[in-house]
Amino acid sequence: MTTDVFLADCRARLAFDLLSNTWNAVVLWALRDAPLRPVELRERIGGISSKVLTQTLRRLQFNGLVAREVHPGAPPRVVYELTGLGRTLLEPIDAVGAWAFEHGDAVMAAQEAAQEAVQEAAQEPTDDPAF
Repeated sequence: MTTDVFLADCRARLAFDLLSNTWNAVVLWALRDAPLRPVELRERIGGISSKVLTQTLRRLQFNGLVAREVHPGAPPRVVYELTGLGRTLLEPIDAVGAWAFEHGDAVMAAQEAAQEAVQEAAQEPTDDPAF
């Protein structure tokens, strides 16, 4: 696949879109071992609101990555689990996580250096007489 085809391929864009959403990969990873109820997912993930979790689960279900199963009872119990298609993303998510573990410090150092450069530039006096 050439670079131009890769950039123009809407399927590739779809994959990047699925992985670029912060919560998609996190929810998929949280479901890797067993089906979970939404409250269990929130506890396992931490830092995600009920609203955002619901939106994420709906998006993943829409894309065929997660299945929603309702168990009868009072009240009904809802669980979410990975589909076969969803399981195919675990390896790429793991690879990105491994990359982040290995290179995360370097990325954060670059971000800090960029922020410091912006702050220093903002503090430098200007030679423009209009200021």
